[in-house]
Amino acid sequence: MRLIFAGTPEVTLPSLEAIAASSHELIAVVTRPDAPAGRGRKLVRSPAGAWAGERGIEVLTPQRPREPEFQDRLRQLAPDCVPVVAYGALVPPSALEIPEHGWVNLHFSLLPAWRGAAPVQHAVLHGDEVTGASVFELEAGMDTGPVYGTLTEQIRSADTSGDLLGRLATEGAGLLVAVLDAIEAGAARAHPQPADGVSMAPKITAEDARVRWGDPAFAVDRRIRACTPAPGAWTTLRGERLKLGPVRPVANAASLAPGELLVERTQVLAGTATTPVILGEVRAAGKKPMSAGDWARGLRINPGEQLQ
Repeated sequence: MRLIFAGTPEVTLPSLEAIAASSHELIAVVTRPDAPAGRGRKLVRSPAGAWAGERGIEVLTPQRPREPEFQDRLRQLAPDCVPVVAYGALVPPSALEIPEHGWVNLHFSLLPAWRGAAPVQHAVLHGDEVTGASVFELEAGMDTGPVYGTLTEQIRSADTSGDLLGRLATEGAGLLVAVLDAIEAGAARAHPQPADGVSMAPKITAEDARVRWGDPAFAVDRRIRACTPAPGAWTTLRGERLKLGPVRPVANAASLAPGELLVERTQVLAGTATTPVILGEVRAAGKKPMSAGDWARGLRINPGEQLQ
């Protein structure tokens, strides 16, 4: 089939590679417009757009997919199907109707669970033991279309959202190509999502990423892992913001008030509503990440000081 791929961040690259290696013809890539990045805030092309540009594949960057010029170009290119991975914009019905086989989306959850922008982060945050990926037909609703196929993935106890998303992106790429193959062969069958089990996964905000030291240790652990690497879990000490890497709950440790710090010879503990956690990587504003031990020794933590 003639395919136009729609996607934006780095997580799309395994699917692009899999499609490029398949029997299908990749004729263009649709991605979000160049965005400012880095300290200089220079405009940078998205990972999907950069991948396509390096290979001489046409790159389309509409501000909004409803733009008539963009839809006219879609009609001119005449794709049979548009596979989608993390594109980042709502596609109107007028654009969805252009390819004969519609837009087919790889979503990183077992739909109808965790519809929305941050399914992997919410699965980790809420302590799910199993998640997966779904390939479904894109329609006007938020991840509501009929599902062609799924795969499942165990969530490991130390998984960050980045770890889990990396595995799902790789495994999901194979699922996406298998569905495209089935569509071309006329063997694909999409089934409506069940009405039960719907949950929503809105974007994780910076405030969501703030550690709540008054939560139990398991919840503190989940929040930090869910927000790693993005947007980055954080807390404050002495009025300054600190970014935190994953922590490790400990059962046998001194009792500490929520957020209270205890610097030991080989580790730094922080109190929660239950048992303390061992801090991992710490990054103070304007500084490089460092181990919690090096950070605490350099700062000279006073007895009883608390993270907020």
